[in-house]
Amino acid sequence: MSTATAHLRDLFARNRRGQRTGVYSVCSAHPLVLEAALGLAAQRRQVAVIEATCNQVNHEGGYTGMQPADFAARVKQIADGIGYDGHLVLGGDHLGPQPWRRLAAGEAMLRAEAMVRAYVGAGFTKIHVDCSMPCADDPADLSEDVIAERAARLAAVAESAAPDRNAPPIYIIGTEVPPPGGMGEGHDIVPTSPASVSSTWSAHAAAFASRGLGSAMDRVVAMVVQPGLDFGNESVVPFRPAQARALCEAVLQFPAAIFEAHSTDYQQPAAYRSLVEGHFAILKVGPAATFALREALYALEAVEAELIAPEDRSGLRAALEAAMLADPGNWASHYHGDQAQQHYLRHFSYSDRSRYYWTVPAVDAAVKRLFANLSQRLIPLPLISQYLPQLRNRVEAEGLAPTPRALGIANVQRALSAYADACGTHAAA
Repeated sequence: MSTATAHLRDLFARNRRGQRTGVYSVCSAHPLVLEAALGLAAQRRQVAVIEATCNQVNHEGGYTGMQPADFAARVKQIADGIGYDGHLVLGGDHLGPQPWRRLAAGEAMLRAEAMVRAYVGAGFTKIHVDCSMPCADDPADLSEDVIAERAARLAAVAESAAPDRNAPPIYIIGTEVPPPGGMGEGHDIVPTSPASVSSTWSAHAAAFASRGLGSAMDRVVAMVVQPGLDFGNESVVPFRPAQARALCEAVLQFPAAIFEAHSTDYQQPAAYRSLVEGHFAILKVGPAATFALREALYALEAVEAELIAPEDRSGLRAALEAAMLADPGNWASHYHGDQAQQHYLRHFSYSDRSRYYWTVPAVDAAVKRLFANLSQRLIPLPLISQYLPQLRNRVEAEGLAPTPRALGIANVQRALSAYADACGTHAAA
């Protein structure tokens, strides 16, 4: 087992013994978000867990156009660039037939196998196998046994694809309810029942055993369950520890396992501490990171309007709006209402569907122009106070450089800091 994953398992063992130790897993492909996450891990001397989802990165390119090897190379290049020398774990999230669920199950699973092979071959060692979604020729509700059998099939591929047989992957099983990505408004979010947790574990243990994957099952370190939290376009369902108490206690009946919590974005700091104390030792960070980056970029565009002549400005927000209107596939089914409401949500929804558009050439060019315009001089403190007040003290008292790049990264780190605070020390016991 790699040093990084061994250290991760040690953290989880300490969590099971009652210590508040955990990790936050940042799921983003944006270079500035990745740099922010790695930089914060370096500052805190914590394990850096960086993940890609099956839709975002796969052997066919995903919506980022990156294959797993490309993503791994990007993360490692950024880590080397900032001098991060701590433990780095690359993870694959929801790896299964999700990107091809509109195909028949046989074809979708063949593609999922190819994706898992590419992830593990590229050095990803934290593998979430998730086959909970029905394919075109499946019934609407898959049985636990079918889900587990398909997951074991993918785990078998991962085992054979590991480039170093002495450093095999660790596995995550299960999925949250509601589905990944956050729900709309008004949904009742109920924690997973202990009986469902037991059923998921038992089905996977049997399926892994039937394929001779006992050693792989021993490396199932976590289960994804629903703690009873979520977020919508404009609201957040807070974590309520009392409602999840039975669930939190249930994980201790399984050997060496903890829980992984998805859709934890935008919770209050106390919620993250309670989650880690309740054995949710992996906290997934999704759109909250790019939401914080977008906040900073829009604030910087407001600063630009104070300093730069109109004809020379970046037009960032207009470029992003044009890109989203030209290709509505990534937001149209998520944002409802009249045109004014949809316009508002495109830019400010907590689900942050704008994150799909930062690589559009015109949007990327606008960001670069914004940064170039604001790099001609240090951004004046009064404008930081006006448009980025949350960062004023860091600039004035802590030496944060008042440059657009540094401010953007700092705002992402501000969003991640509550996670880092909750995860405790990562020093060896």
